[in-house]
Amino acid sequence: MRNVAFEFRGKRDGVRWRAWWDRAIFFGSLLPAVLWGVAFGNIVRGVEIDADKEYVGTFFDLLNPYSLLAGLVTLSLFVTHGATFLTLKTLGDVRRRARAIALRSGLVAAVLAVAFLGWTWVDRGDARHAGWFAALAVAAALALLGGLFAAMKGREGWAFIGTAATLALAVASLFTILFPNVMPSTLDPEWSLTTTNAASTHTTLTIMTWVAAVFTPLVLLYQGWSIYVFRKRIGVHHIPEDSPPMVSSAAAVAGVGVDTPT
Repeated sequence: MRNVAFEFRGKRDGVRWRAWWDRAIFFGSLLPAVLWGVAFGNIVRGVEIDADKEYVGTFFDLLNPYSLLAGLVTLSLFVTHGATFLTLKTLGDVRRRARAIALRSGLVAAVLAVAFLGWTWVDRGDARHAGWFAALAVAAALALLGGLFAAMKGREGWAFIGTAATLALAVASLFTILFPNVMPSTLDPEWSLTTTNAASTHTTLTIMTWVAAVFTPLVLLYQGWSIYVFRKRIGVHHIPEDSPPMVSSAAAVAGVGVDTPT
């Protein structure tokens, strides 16, 4: 629905039409941002895996307080990262509003991340690689604070690098404290999925290694080319005069000024 919404939003001039597609874009972006954290939270916390390496819990077991907190962390971090990207790519009022959102959501993300990492340390502070986890978590926190400081000073490039480093370091810290587990079992540690018993066959790993060796550089090349082509900032004056007007959120929700679709 999110991907389709970008295409279908401009197919009609009606305010209500665009409002519904705006909602599809919003919720289609919100849910994955939360569920990324929920998934990572359950990976770190562990789930009900039995002796046959099968999940025997329910769907609602995955929506536990720890994983939901992780979902709020990823949501706030992604909002901060996205708003920082907007400050890097836009001009005028959009840039100022995006900077304000990045700073506010960044502070919320910092508080939530400290709570999540603290909870993780209490639960798994005796893990084999807890020291590396602590070092990477501190580095992630410093990168976030550095990014917010850069955004406050109007250095959007450094701010974007800071928030990107925060996400990378946070993920690395979680996998570090997990190793050698891939997903712990809350029923019996001996039933956990590990890097050994969850690995694919040697043939599969060999094929995928060659695939990654060939296609990863190609992906990086076309992503880099895309960034280069769209490297300049854009503002309202770049929008053609015949473009359909943006929907006012308040008017759309209230149904005010709804046009007849053409």
